[in-house]
Amino acid sequence: MIVTTKKLFELAYGKYAIGAYNINNLEQAMGLFRGCLDSKAPFIIQISKGARTYTEKRMLEAIIRAADQVFPESIFAVHLDHGDEAACMECIASGIYSSVMIDASHEPFDKNIATTKKVVDAAHAKGIVVEAELGQLGGVEEHVQVDEKNANLTDPKQAKEFVTRSGCDSLAVAIGTSHGAYKFTGSQGLHFDVLTEIQKRLPKFPLVMHGSSSVPQEEVERINKAGGALKGAKGVNENEFARAATLGVTKVNIDTDGRLVWTRVHREFFRDKPEKFDLRDPGKIFMGEYAKFIVHKNEKLGSAGKLDEIRKAIAK
Repeated sequence: MIVTTKKLFELAYGKYAIGAYNINNLEQAMGLFRGCLDSKAPFIIQISKGARTYTEKRMLEAIIRAADQVFPESIFAVHLDHGDEAACMECIASGIYSSVMIDASHEPFDKNIATTKKVVDAAHAKGIVVEAELGQLGGVEEHVQVDEKNANLTDPKQAKEFVTRSGCDSLAVAIGTSHGAYKFTGSQGLHFDVLTEIQKRLPKFPLVMHGSSSVPQEEVERINKAGGALKGAKGVNENEFARAATLGVTKVNIDTDGRLVWTRVHREFFRDKPEKFDLRDPGKIFMGEYAKFIVHKNEKLGSAGKLDEIRKAIAK
């Protein structure tokens, strides 16, 4: 069942966070749905601007529609990740997206608000909710590339004004994470002080944490042993998700970790079975491994086991 994030966030606020997982193909979609049902968790399926052009946007949309029929007991939102104004308008008109993110965080404050407001007005007219971003994460994720020197944390003093003037439904905040596999170089972590100040100014308002992959070192080591060259990759401590949830984070974006699972499975498969050439052989393994990965993440986010509770609340 496709729902908007609005009800999910209301139910999750202060208790747990909803996992928002980026997909690019059939195998990821199957693993995601299976993992969320195995863990009895609601979820958000994210399509990025890059994913929409990797195949053709209608292909991914068709996969999601089919998955909704194949797994009718699932409850999820369909979300555009890091969209520009044009992409947001396309997704609002598509009939499949229940949520869009307008990312104008690279613009000056007033321009960010104006662009966001334009998308909000169009989305709300169709019953679609909008995520916006204030502050900028560093790192690289597809078309989003921000040098560390240009990254900046969200200013708590600006957060309330931004939400009030733009009308957005949730706010992605920069609290020290970054995109990609190289998030931290030392013992850095999340800026909970900044998150606390934002929550004080926006009580009960859903906050979003981008760049939240944990970059499991076991995955990195296995990839490197199978011929990879990921040196110094380090991510967010997933044990910090629970604390972030108590401070208003209701959505946590995870993309890089899923790519690491895909890379590990395929590198090890073709290393150990060089005679194989059928893409379905590693694909079957990946779907199972990705489902297990999703179960683990949902448990860390606290959303595991919440599906029946959410189904009852939505049915009221």
